[in-house]
Amino acid sequence: MKQPTNSKLKTVLNVDFKDDNAIWLTNSLTLRKVIGVLGMSLPFLLFVFLYIDNGLNHPLQSISHYYYTRVASVFVAILSILAMFLIIYKGKEPVDFLISLTAGLFALCVVCFPTGNITQTCCDGNFVYSVTYLKISAFREGFHYAAAGIFLGCLAYMSLFLFTKSDKALQHRGSKKIIRNHIYRVCGILMIAAILVIGAGYFELISKTFYDEHQLTFWMETLAVESFGFSWLIKGETLFKDA
Repeated sequence: MKQPTNSKLKTVLNVDFKDDNAIWLTNSLTLRKVIGVLGMSLPFLLFVFLYIDNGLNHPLQSISHYYYTRVASVFVAILSILAMFLIIYKGKEPVDFLISLTAGLFALCVVCFPTGNITQTCCDGNFVYSVTYLKISAFREGFHYAAAGIFLGCLAYMSLFLFTKSDKALQHRGSKKIIRNHIYRVCGILMIAAILVIGAGYFELISKTFYDEHQLTFWMETLAVESFGFSWLIKGETLFKDA
């Protein structure tokens, strides 16, 4: 017998159709999955849409620089949605809520305080994909870097220290929980490593020529958001779910 459409929706999205006074996104597992998918899709969507729009076949200097292109709406929309979801994420303990709230607020700051311009002049023919130009502001650019670092740092902390917690002693934890904890720690370490490389580039501890030529900010940000997204997908019990 064919499964009714509403039953499929309820299974996939954890939708409760009995309570018509609540929004559908009330299950924490679903929220974690949505956060994970949005995080992992961000760099790919930016690259693909700008390629479709302008034919640009290489990444920009950073994910944040897509703010100055025609795909700015994708950047702003996904990061804002992520921020809202992180702000409303409750977790199991107050510390989960506080760290997630901090991450969400600073994600909004990343949007509200954009990074530096792609080019130093408006309507630069060498950067035809750049359609926005803002007044140069050292404060805005510096705060953007700080906000992005705090945002990713909070997510790394959650992966390393919050997602790995358990109410069971180590010897009583199941094999799936042990695997999940290994994944959380690897994701957290990768996020911290990405932050450190970006910081080294910002303070020119890495050759600026080498750093810029290889778009290290973009690739490190991509590594960080992919790690963050995968960590949340695992936390949403997409993989390695306990029996």
